[in-house]
Amino acid sequence: MSLRLEGNAALVTASSSGLGLASAVVLAREGADVAICGRDEDRLETARERVEREAADGAAVLARQTDLTDPDEVADLVATTAEAFGGIDHLVTSAGGPPSTTFLETNEREWYRAYDLLVMSVVWTVEEAYPHLLESEEGTVVCITSRTVQEVVDGLLLSNSVRRGVIGLVKTISREFAPEIRANAVLPGTIETPRIEELIEARIDRGEYDDYEDGLAHLASDIPMERIGDPEELGEVVAFLSSPRSSFVTGAEVPIDGGLLRS
Repeated sequence: MSLRLEGNAALVTASSSGLGLASAVVLAREGADVAICGRDEDRLETARERVEREAADGAAVLARQTDLTDPDEVADLVATTAEAFGGIDHLVTSAGGPPSTTFLETNEREWYRAYDLLVMSVVWTVEEAYPHLLESEEGTVVCITSRTVQEVVDGLLLSNSVRRGVIGLVKTISREFAPEIRANAVLPGTIETPRIEELIEARIDRGEYDDYEDGLAHLASDIPMERIGDPEELGEVVAFLSSPRSSFVTGAEVPIDGGLLRS
């Protein structure tokens, strides 16, 4: 089934690896022109090459080095994307996870950094992209958050607390921007991203897991689907929510976690 994204323009933030990259790959595969961004130049170039390899014939790819916690750089990213593609039809926001921590270990400055990374980066990007999305006949926003917005995870204080602001934002703009622009959120669970790979390797080094496969098995032990997710499984849902195939879906929170959430 075609998602009817050919010729559309999409901007995916924090997309040099992980879930943002997977979303960009699927959107490009479906025929959309896609802009990606990241802070690390080498990683960004590798990501650009991958998206270009996967892209449908005629789909263009733009890569822009960007710090999403700097509103001026976000404004430049959006303007460059709109100029290159003649507008923006779809915005997908993502951000790297804040450090693992507990309440008593976390200082005030870390709270502000997490808020800029997880919430304000979305606010600034939506603000800048809004006029372009409004001009589009297919305007959508999809925010990649985490299952922690519904069910806290021990040791992830900042993610548990701060990401919920993105859900409030999505719910609000889904009403304020309707009917011209739809806005939804996806809630990934345990998915085999570079961050999860690093977590497993660190636990192997500490002797908690025998090897990588043992780590995967442990992480999947409480997931009804009996495995962790693949990044492109999330990318497929992001592309669907960006497409006219989901034209009556807005304000939704979609878990992509193999059934892990209990509510």
